[in-house]
Amino acid sequence: MHMAEMIADPAVWASFLSLCLLEIILAVDNVIFIAIASSKLPENRRARARLIGLSAGLFLRVALLFSIAWVASLTDPIATVVGFSVSWRDIILLAGGVFLIWKSANEIFLELEAEKPAKKAVYASFPAVIAQIMLLDVVFSLDSVITAVGIAEHLEVMVAAIVVAIVVMIIVAGKVANFVERHPSTKMLALAFLIMIGIALVADGLHYHIDRGFLYAGMVFAIFVEILNIIRSKRRAEG
Repeated sequence: MHMAEMIADPAVWASFLSLCLLEIILAVDNVIFIAIASSKLPENRRARARLIGLSAGLFLRVALLFSIAWVASLTDPIATVVGFSVSWRDIILLAGGVFLIWKSANEIFLELEAEKPAKKAVYASFPAVIAQIMLLDVVFSLDSVITAVGIAEHLEVMVAAIVVAIVVMIIVAGKVANFVERHPSTKMLALAFLIMIGIALVADGLHYHIDRGFLYAGMVFAIFVEILNIIRSKRRAEG
């Protein structure tokens, strides 16, 4: 199909808009992790870390789209352990899930420690934060690309939808990070959400799929309750 025919085809536009929405939803995990990881840097370097992290995510997604045959091969079994077939995709999801659980649990512990008498702020190194972001980018990119391939038929549509989703995330990432910094309780909520995502990744790696819709629904409800708590706190402070 020529480009002019694609642009005039309503079915192509429908798949493009659906894919844009789904890619934005899938990118929420990535944005939350990037916001929390970049908070470990000095304030003047956080925006740059978020931009590099999301740009790296865009590059990985597009590169994987142009390697669809290779991505498909990742699901082929490479070994069998006690009757359980293991593929490279399983290994990547398991490693990413375990890392996300460990990282989020460690951040929760640090947040609890921060409630003790104030200590001098200790910042992470810029390369270490970028390395962590890129590690999770690989895991989240697999989900993104598999979703794209399942919805759209044309590579151009997949690439365009992913670019739109990442641009939206770059625009809102700073606002998300600032909101989390202003309201510490939402940071704990976000970390708990990342632990749930980590568990879902581990489950996927073990061939037990947990519908992300249930996780997102629970998170949206928790955010709604947290917003009510913030409003109540502000009104009490004003009164």
